Amino acid sequence: MPKIYTRYGDQGQTGLLYGGRVSKADPRCEAYGTTDEAVSALGLARALSNDPRVKEIILQVQRELFTVGAELATDPTGYQTFLKHFQPTTAEMVTRLEQLIDQLNEELTLPRSFIIPGASPASAALDMARSTLRRAERRVVDLKEKGLLVNDEVLRYLNRLADMLFILARYQDRDLPLEVLTG
Repeated sequence: MPKIYTRYGDQGQTGLLYGGRVSKADPRCEAYGTTDEAVSALGLARALSNDPRVKEIILQVQRELFTVGAELATDPTGYQTFLKHFQPTTAEMVTRLEQLIDQLNEELTLPRSFIIPGASPASAALDMARSTLRRAERRVVDLKEKGLLVNDEVLRYLNRLADMLFILARYQDRDLPLEVLTG
């Protein structure tokens, strides 16, 4: 088995996908690192959920976020190489999230007051993933403003995914009394 450590990052730099080394504080690292945090929070939510539909949705999103992370880890000069190896984030992925939000929302009655995260362990992890994705979204806005975002669908996808995770957390807790949801 190969060693897990390379020592290449010991001086505070890391390699981008398809070439180039940057500081680990580079905005691209912040964006894909924050996306990776969301993938981990989603893993926790999936492990905590007992709902097969919720688990399936989370797993699909985790897989898609790996592609998002790969896009964010690619310098614009290497984007054509990225496209030879990966399917980029697409408008169809955003549309699928919108349809899923609509489907889940039809099956819920949301309270008219603020929902306080923590009604269940699984929904709390989903809310953690959602808030982490909102931070990733802000990092991607920074990339866009710096001319480092090639595909605007990444930003749209992260925005819609955070919306979907809000609804998915409520769907996870759909059978709980409203007073548990609102504290």
